[in-house]
Amino acid sequence: MLEPQTYAVLMLVGFLALLMLGVPVATTLATVGFVFGYLGFGDALFNLLPARVYGVVAGTQWMAIPLFVFMGVMLEKSRLADDLLDVMGHLAGSVRGGMGVGIILFGVLMGATTGIVGATIVTLGLLTLPTLIRRGYDKRIACGAICASGTLGQIIPPSLILILLSDIMQLSVGTLFAAAVGPGLLLAAVYIVFLLLLGWWKPQWMPPLPQAERDAVSRRELWLRLWKVVVPPVLLVVAVLGSIVGGVAAPTEAASMGAVGAVLITLGAGRLRWPVLRAVALETAKITAIMMFILMMAQVFALAFRGLDGEHLIVRLFDWLPGGVNSDIWFMMALIFVLGFFIEWIEISYIAVPLFLPVLVAQGVDPVWLAMLITVNLQSSFLTPPFGWALFYLKGVAPPEVRIQDIYAGVLPFIVLQGATLALVFFYPQIALWLPKAIGW
Repeated sequence: MLEPQTYAVLMLVGFLALLMLGVPVATTLATVGFVFGYLGFGDALFNLLPARVYGVVAGTQWMAIPLFVFMGVMLEKSRLADDLLDVMGHLAGSVRGGMGVGIILFGVLMGATTGIVGATIVTLGLLTLPTLIRRGYDKRIACGAICASGTLGQIIPPSLILILLSDIMQLSVGTLFAAAVGPGLLLAAVYIVFLLLLGWWKPQWMPPLPQAERDAVSRRELWLRLWKVVVPPVLLVVAVLGSIVGGVAAPTEAASMGAVGAVLITLGAGRLRWPVLRAVALETAKITAIMMFILMMAQVFALAFRGLDGEHLIVRLFDWLPGGVNSDIWFMMALIFVLGFFIEWIEISYIAVPLFLPVLVAQGVDPVWLAMLITVNLQSSFLTPPFGWALFYLKGVAPPEVRIQDIYAGVLPFIVLQGATLALVFFYPQIALWLPKAIGW
């Protein structure tokens, strides 16, 4: 019989091997957890597991997930995003690179209201990519801006990443929401500055909106549409996030308010129909079920790995690294980045964070700041080939003349910009910590 830590190593190897073979992540987590847990310490795994799983799924904090998902899917399925994008395009279109800036701003608002990467990218890909190409935009820059804009919903609250990290790291959801405001807006600002500079340097790549098209919509009509289309979602975001950050409502209460608000906005726009409501309910149930199933199976993996003394392996791994705690943090960031080439953010969160968190916290690392570093880093998992989901979403709706090589080339500058933002948050922790401290979290 092998040593427990040997089983722990084999467990990690088996996990990565099954993922590379294309086995769904929940099945992979359960399989390696049950097999190696049973080999390592027998029936005790099955005796401990029911209480562990029940303790997790009975947590009331998970109620926020279906409610936030419902809010986002409602605004997406009702097609309000289409009008929002058109208004932003006209507001920013007179500047070289302005349509790209409008796409980023659209991603900020969609991220704060829906947080669904696929919905944002598909909407942008269908509505803007053919138009941008027709107006002379470079295909690579257009694809990169769309993919990067879509991923902003994973850091700008209310974000599902932040809700999961709050449970994994045992932190307040409100604290993480407040801490994510600074890095999220910083990342969007970095994208905007890059696009404006590129539009100034290479104007032929990013021409402004034609004058005739701008004149087709009067300023008065544009402002009316702005108040009708942009202001209601912004007020909804302010109400939801403000109530959480301000301590007025718990995340689940704010999420329910957001879900009701999304229904009222859709009703006010005259788009609340039974087919829309049915599609929203089905999509919400599907997304929530997938996330909760992964969460439950992750408990099998975590219980088996800890029972096999795997945490001591991680501690010893950090002991071998030179350079102190900063080297440990950057090793974790590098691992998360590399994992992002192959697997999704949910899997990364449940693999890397529980393994490394106890070691880093024991060295005095601020867990809120660490959570923001992880969240910024996880953005790249959507963009890095070969398995970046943002790339697949866009390719699925892109015109035939847009090749997958154009999409890969287009996202590379934005991956570099994400790395630069990660470095800024690392060297200037107050970017993430000032708001939680200001409001007393």
